[in-house]
Amino acid sequence: MPRIERVDVGDYVYHVLNRANVRAQIFDTDADYQLFEQILEEGVKAFDMRLLAYCLMPNRWHLVLHPKNDGDFAKFMSWITNTHTRRWHTIKGTIGEGHLYQGRYKSFLCEESDHFLTLVRYVERNAKKANLTNEAEQWRWGSAWRREHGTEEQKKLIAPWPVPPPPA
Repeated sequence: MPRIERVDVGDYVYHVLNRANVRAQIFDTDADYQLFEQILEEGVKAFDMRLLAYCLMPNRWHLVLHPKNDGDFAKFMSWITNTHTRRWHTIKGTIGEGHLYQGRYKSFLCEESDHFLTLVRYVERNAKKANLTNEAEQWRWGSAWRREHGTEEQKKLIAPWPVPPPPA
């Protein structure tokens, strides 16, 4: 049975997530997290994708994306997941030993602009909710940390939001 075609409309915000196969850890070391962030940086540049927020967790990741054109979302996500899988298996020495992810990524449209801030808050607070840190901004592997503590170069990965940020 063929897969149902995904919504892939430009200029909408998407919440995207994927989890490791059998909920195993895919990020064991800082180098594992850095590899995924490097792939994100490459993908954002190659596909002109707007990455609005993200959080990498030991066995999953969440992204908030804002593609510019119809079709950009699927191309970007295909490249991200395939590139990460290939590089991860190469580094771990597990080429040919099975799937990295439990399945295709899941994606949800953020249809209303007033929901956007709630979505970003949810994504960036994942590490806090999982008791990996006391504050979202302390979790090194997410956009909240990048915005607060990252270098100017690191901050370039995160695109401007389509709505004004909440008052400080």
